[in-house]
Amino acid sequence: MDEKQAAVEATMRAAPVIPVVVIDDVKAAVSLARALVAGGIPAIEVTLRTPRALDCLKAIASEVEGAIPGAGTVLTPYQADAVEKAGARFMVSPGAAPGLLDAAAASPVPLLPGAATASEMMTLMEQGYRHLKFFPASQAGGPSYLGALSSPLPQVRFCPTGGVSAANAPDYLALPNVLCVGGSWLAPAKRIAEEDWAGITQIAAEAAALNL
Repeated sequence: MDEKQAAVEATMRAAPVIPVVVIDDVKAAVSLARALVAGGIPAIEVTLRTPRALDCLKAIASEVEGAIPGAGTVLTPYQADAVEKAGARFMVSPGAAPGLLDAAAASPVPLLPGAATASEMMTLMEQGYRHLKFFPASQAGGPSYLGALSSPLPQVRFCPTGGVSAANAPDYLALPNVLCVGGSWLAPAKRIAEEDWAGITQIAAEAAALNL
């Protein structure tokens, strides 16, 4: 296993859930990240879906001790370069476009690329990837589909994302080819707006205990 694949695996094993965070307020992003880390969830995926997402990522990377800051919805080589400069320690994509894969190969930041079919997974395996995002998990077949892939593709480990919740996360985490799940339920917009950091820490603590 190469260095970047080992780094991705370490991130995936840091906790059973990687929160998928959509945020545009830098101050709130720092407080949110601290609340998640306090609850035992260090890896945090800040999605590039808001105008200030990169600023939020940079602030988490520089100000939140114990956090493993990552960038989500990375689609282009330009974004891969930008998240590296912002301090991302991993990046996540919903798919695997050739240009992005080329940029990822040249970047020190490991990529967790998305795949939904066996053919997509095999194509990524040919390029050395052994850790993938299964997306969109619920719509693509859920735990039963992903579990069926463990026999023909035993080398691959997944982070299912998309429709994953506190209720169904244990079904994914019980699979032999799943190291963690990704989900937005750890950072609900209402609690962020109310600055309910203690409540988010409690949600994080419950998520951190899912695979105990």
